[in-house]
This record gives sequence, C-alpha cells and structure tokens, in this order.
Amino acid sequence: MSLEEVKTRGWKELDIILISGDAYVDHSSFGTAIIGRVLEDAGFRVGVIAQPRWDSPEDFKKLGKPRLFFSVSAGNTDSMVSNLTPGLKPRNKDVYSPEGKAGLRPNRAVIIYSNRIKEAFPEVPIVLGGIEASLRRFAHYDYLSDKVRQSILADAPADLIVYGMGELQIVEIAKRLQAGEDVRNIRNIPGTVWKMEVKAWKELKERAEKSDNTPNKQEQDKQAKDKSEKRDRTIAEDKAEFLKEYVEIPSFLEVSQDKTAFAKAFRMYFTEQNPVTGKGVIQPHPKTVIVQNRPMRLLTEAEMDHVYELPFTGETHPSYTEPIPALEMVKFSLTTHRGCFGGCAFCAITEHQGRMIASRTIESVLREAKKLTERPDFKGIINGVGGPSANMYGMECKTWGKKGACLEKSCLYPRICPALDTSHKKLLELLRRLRELPGVKQVFTGYGVRYDLALKDEEYLEELCAYHISGQLRIAPEHFSRQVTNAMCKPGKEVYEKFTQKFTVLNRKCGKEQYIVNYLMSGHPGCTLEDMIEMAEYVRDHGGYTEQVQDFTPTPMTVSTCMYYTGLDPFTGKKVYVARGKKEKAMQRALMHYRNPANYELVYEALEKARRLDLVGNAYKCLIRRKEKRQR
Repeated sequence: MSLEEVKTRGWKELDIILISGDAYVDHSSFGTAIIGRVLEDAGFRVGVIAQPRWDSPEDFKKLGKPRLFFSVSAGNTDSMVSNLTPGLKPRNKDVYSPEGKAGLRPNRAVIIYSNRIKEAFPEVPIVLGGIEASLRRFAHYDYLSDKVRQSILADAPADLIVYGMGELQIVEIAKRLQAGEDVRNIRNIPGTVWKMEVKAWKELKERAEKSDNTPNKQEQDKQAKDKSEKRDRTIAEDKAEFLKEYVEIPSFLEVSQDKTAFAKAFRMYFTEQNPVTGKGVIQPHPKTVIVQNRPMRLLTEAEMDHVYELPFTGETHPSYTEPIPALEMVKFSLTTHRGCFGGCAFCAITEHQGRMIASRTIESVLREAKKLTERPDFKGIINGVGGPSANMYGMECKTWGKKGACLEKSCLYPRICPALDTSHKKLLELLRRLRELPGVKQVFTGYGVRYDLALKDEEYLEELCAYHISGQLRIAPEHFSRQVTNAMCKPGKEVYEKFTQKFTVLNRKCGKEQYIVNYLMSGHPGCTLEDMIEMAEYVRDHGGYTEQVQDFTPTPMTVSTCMYYTGLDPFTGKKVYVARGKKEKAMQRALMHYRNPANYELVYEALEKARRLDLVGNAYKCLIRRKEKRQR
C-alpha cells in the first residue's frame, strides 16, 4: 500500500494496482484481498490503493504507474448501498471503513475512480470488477437518480468488466497483457464485458444479413468475380458465426423509454447467466455497444481449496490504527461454498455468483479452521460456517453437469425440486469434525439457514439446535402474506410455521431455550398496505415482533428491481403493484413497528387508508390504542 513496502519487497515497479472503495483487509471475505492474493500467486506484483481521495488524481499516483493495468472496485458492496439508506439519506456508518467512519468513498465509486485514473495515467488499461461493476454491466434502473442509466462500461473510461467471481478472468487478462496483447483485442474471455464501436456493430450486422440473404453457395460462387469478393463473403460468414454465439437484447434507448422493453431485456439476459448453456449478450448504446461474453465456469473443488488457502493474514493492513467493523463480524468465520439456488427475487447472487454451488473439500476447511485455533486472539468460537447460505454446502443437482441450473424453473420455489439433492450429510460431517478440533469450543450458525431446505433433513436440524446456535437463530421469512412471498419467490408462512414448530420440539428435546429472530421486509413489489397489515396481525398473533425490518431497496440486476421500475413481472408480463411514494413506504415500514409510539401517526393513517380502523382501540386484537385527540 506504500512505495516503502514496494521497495521492501525488492520491486522497482508494480504490475497491477487494485483500487478499492473499502479499507484494505487481507481476509478471504473481502474481494480485493482475494483478487490480490490470486494475482500474487500467479506471479504478479500487486499493490492496493484503498479508499483514495477522489477530488484529484494525486492519490491514484501514490504507487506509481502499473506496468499492466489498474483494477477498480467499489468494494464488497455497491457504493450506493454503502453510502445511503433505503430512504436515500446518508448513512452514519460504513462497516468497511476504519472505525466505521462514513464518507470515505464516493457515490458511483467505480466511475469516479476510473476518471481519476484516466487523468493520472491516460494510457494504462482499466479493468472494472466487484459488485458495483458486475451488476451494472447492462443498462439498469438506478434508484439514486430514479432513471435508467447506461452500462457502467459506457459511462466509465474503462476497457473491460470482470463480472461474477473473477479469479479466472483476472489472471487470464493479466497473462495476456503480460504477453504484449493489446487490451482492446481481449474479447473472448468468459465472464468479461467489452465495448465494440457502433460502426463495427452495424457493419457486422449488415454483412451477416447479406450472407443470410444470398440464395445459396453456388450462386455466391457465380457472383464472385474476383478474390476480394470471395474474401468479403468469408468475412460475412465469420461474422454470422459470431452472432450465433450472442443474443441481442433491446438497446439502451429502447429500455430507457419503454418499460416493457426493459422487462424484456432483463428476461433475456437473466436466462443467459448459465455457464453451461448461456450465450453472450449484446446491448447497443448510443456511443458504444456493450458485449457480455458467456459466464465463466465455476471453480473446481481443487481451485476453491487453493484460493481459500492462499496466505491471507486475516488482518487489516498494518497502516490502520482503527479497527474495520466488517472484519470483526467475519474474522473467525469459514467460507465453505459459493453460489445459491434459493432464487429470492430481491437478491443479486443469481447474477453474480450463480445458482450452482461450488464447494471446498472438508479437509481444506479444516486446515483453515486449524489456523484459526493458532491465532492468539482466537477464543475457541467459530462464529459462521457457510457461504451465501449456511446450509447448501456440498449440494448439487444431477442436471447441473449437462445443462447447468434450469432456466424455466426455480430449485426451491414454489416447492423444492425433486431432482435436487437436499442431503446435509457432507455439511454434518464437516460440522462434526470442526467440533472435534483441539481448541474449538463452539461452532455457531446464527444466520443464513434456508429453513425450507433444513426441513428436508431432520438430522441436520437436530444437530443445529443441539450444537450450533448461540441462543438465537436468525432466519428470513421476509413476509407472511402469500401475495408478497410469491412475488419474492419465497416459501409461504405454512413452511415457516412448520419450521418454527420443529425448532421448538427439537430445542425441548435437547434441553435448550433458544429463539428465532425473523428478518422481515416492507415495500417489496407486490406488497400493499393491506399485505403489511396482514403481516402486522400475524406478528401480533404469533409473536416474533422484531426490529430486524428493512425497507426494500432497488439494487441493480435483481428481479425485484425490474418489477419495481417497470411494474411488471419480467417472466409473465403481468402487472405488479409497487409502492413508490415515500409516504406509503414509510407507512408500510411503520406497520412492522406498530408498538413504537413514534410510529403512531403513520400506523393510524395506514389503517385509516386501508379502512381497518377496527384495529385501533383497546381490544386485544388492536394494533394501536385510540387517542382522544390526535394530532394530524
């Protein structure tokens, strides 16, 4: 992170410099650390500039000019999510910054960082990566500006995007630049996005159409009067072959003016996010054409083991004097797998990590756990074991090898697919062996359990209750109205109730008093005031009142965000109700905290608007009491 450290390594220059909106933490839960270690392992000299000042290019010059390229990321989250609340107010804390200090990264960090780099070193290639770039790779609805924005590659002066989990792509890019290849010619790496000139795109389409319209090869040969004509025909055939590997979706101009076209474009690129059968995707923009290559394959088991066993220190960089809150949450946790086949509509994991599971071996996870036990600050507690979910480790579907995850249906919604292997056998073996490690006192799984999946394996659920919960288990039913859970592609309250009943029985069996904490959501597309009142009544009748409520935030490239912007289900074309006004969104959220006196006016107004004033009064079923004099 400094020239002094570069000199200490005996280096005269760096090959690659990583720019990040997060503080630099050398832990495998942080994207910059993984990419840095993977590139180092491949033989490259890597530097990191974390949370640079962006009012001038000076901070971007601190490590000098990289020999190969800059890689730019906003950090572990989209900068809009890091900086702003769902109500678009500035956050007062950023867990990825020293001591949680806010304001150390700009909004639209990837674009701003890229512009500063281009000012400082106009000739150096720029490769974008991380969540912000990955999920803004096509024209997308931007919640901050409340409009459709161009692909981030059309707005930023960069050369490539690495989308998804980028280890394979970034090493390939580095090797090809090392070999002297021009970055503008690197166009065939899966899991990357590049730019084509509008003129070249039009020419490509015209030549392909000309080739298609020519009656047959015999007539072509007859018409070919010289070698140049034959050469042109060969080019046209090559271009046509190129087009067969890609799908053209509605252009930026179309999707920014027509919500039906936006929903169509979303559906088209969504169905190509499959590393086995997916094609590339092309989206024309006014001044460039965005070309996404097919997704990169998953890492193999051996590759996953290798990545997570690289020499991470598990610490913040020594230059920091304050702690990084995000590290404290994951410092003694273990990543076992990537991907999630849950398919929740509001989650972008499908578009980033994918629906297929890539897992590490048990032995690799145990080796990492043993290293944790050797740390002087380890107190014997491993506080998390999993990935995007806690209980999909080692699971697979028999169809994945041949065709990847199904495009026409979800693995878990509306019911769990019978082709899916839901056995927790491998996870149970891992948890048992972790518990047996010398120095390990507890192995906790306090969050991330997909409860509909857990119900399929009572042995797992029993051991979860007996050994792996520290008093509270956090799960995410999100809502209790069938209309809303259907829009979310989540299981309904019947599945939730079955789980809570089983949880109670098993805790009683093992002699423990443990509780469920629910994560709930307001304002999701499809959710009306009536639905929120239904949820409040359910909480009233069944307990589970919680502060763990979030208002839906539209983030790029999720099904829910497409529904929020268009008012349409992109797969069925049916209309979806959307609460867009600030007042209604505030009323929906207030209904979940109906006991809070500060929310009284909003709750009353919501009940009045929904014609449910029967819930105002002193009866047991009422959500709020009636006041003799109300301040309106």
